[in-house]
Amino acid sequence: MPETHDHAEHDHAEHDADHPWRDRVIAPVIVSTRAAHGQRADQSAPVIADAAERIGFACRPPVIIPDGEGVLAALSELVVQISPHVIITSGGTGMTPDDLTPEYTLPLLDKEIPGVMEALRAHGRQRSPLAVLSRGVAGVAEGGTVIINLPGSPKAVSEGLEVLEEILPHLCDQVADLRPSHEWGSVDDA
Repeated sequence: MPETHDHAEHDHAEHDADHPWRDRVIAPVIVSTRAAHGQRADQSAPVIADAAERIGFACRPPVIIPDGEGVLAALSELVVQISPHVIITSGGTGMTPDDLTPEYTLPLLDKEIPGVMEALRAHGRQRSPLAVLSRGVAGVAEGGTVIINLPGSPKAVSEGLEVLEEILPHLCDQVADLRPSHEWGSVDDA
């Protein structure tokens, strides 16, 4: 039995080496006033980095910023200057007055992806009824960067990534319009 398992892992590794995922990058943005001011250590960015590794994406060092207006500037800078394939924010999605991550994410989105957030909240709801209080948004910014808001707790981030690991490679394929050539149509179709 172990030989079959090793062979399957080898085939999977070869397949991944040829896939465009290997060059894809996730940029974590941690929105936490206490972490930004050194009052507590961030625990969400390592969870995001582990998930990125599992799906074959690279992960940038996290940007850690306080709750509030700086979120828009941080996200804008990443989208314009770095253009990662995915930005995952953690924090600022709740109901307190300074939880404004969704409000500062929305202006950057050319297309919203409500189904992603529906799936995240439904998955989280299986573990805690409070998951429905997350107001996070998801969508695609100009240039093709996917932005997804997750709650601030490392546990909620981990649960959200259980969903995202299944869909991020395909979502990035769609955003990049990576379709098999037989799906493109032909000159005769024009």
